[in-house]
Amino acid sequence: MTIGDSPVDAAARRMPVAFFGHGSPTNVLEDNDATRTWAAMAKRIGKPKAILCVSAHWCTPGVRVTAMASPPTIHDFGRSLPSPLFDQNYPAPGSPELAERVRALLAPEPVTLDTQWGLDHGAWSVLTKAYPDADVPVVQLSLDARRPEAWHHALAQRLIPLRDEGVLIAGSGNIVHNLGVLQWNNAAQPYPWAVRFNDYVKQQITDDTPEGLFDIRRLSDDARLSVPSEDHYWPLLYVLGARTEKDRVTFLSDYIVFSSLGMTSLILEEADAA
Repeated sequence: MTIGDSPVDAAARRMPVAFFGHGSPTNVLEDNDATRTWAAMAKRIGKPKAILCVSAHWCTPGVRVTAMASPPTIHDFGRSLPSPLFDQNYPAPGSPELAERVRALLAPEPVTLDTQWGLDHGAWSVLTKAYPDADVPVVQLSLDARRPEAWHHALAQRLIPLRDEGVLIAGSGNIVHNLGVLQWNNAAQPYPWAVRFNDYVKQQITDDTPEGLFDIRRLSDDARLSVPSEDHYWPLLYVLGARTEKDRVTFLSDYIVFSSLGMTSLILEEADAA
């Protein structure tokens, strides 16, 4: 596979970008609205040449990108979760070529080619449902935990050329993610602040005003409650950073479970392809 010198045919549409609201890793063991949405998103997007995934579960000092040919499946969660989760394996190939391409696009920002990480559950739990054959190369890009929202958004803008090279840029996280106040009841209603914040974020995306999503926890009590830490929020900014002026948004699986865990997913794609 060659990345960078073989853009998709001019008659073909530019690859969309996608954000997966991944929720609990136990979703991979279930058939529910979210998992069916992830499969439907993949069908709508089509089979990409490769996937660059930005997961909430790989935060590092500095920027890293997986660069191995066969990334391992990482079970990065506690033993209190169901044992079948630890049997999950997503044997998608990696792509050292794509890793090198990402490093070139992000220059002069230093990017480390990583051979130790692999695919964490933010990546494989959604890709297992979206691309179950595991035959699309997957590379993960880490989140520099030292940086603010505006920086993440600006960095992602440099990745836009990948969309014309057949690469799906996918973020995996949650807009609303407050595990400290979860109500473990499938019938639990969302907290009002969670609904308000989710609606606020969707409106900024619809209006294409990403600056309204920067310094998010300083905006309001709704934001501070919905985003007590930024790790699950930052992947959304990479999806929005890879947006172009022709893109229109479609929200999917747009609901909140356990009162404070948002499952909203979205696709950004050129209007004439939607």
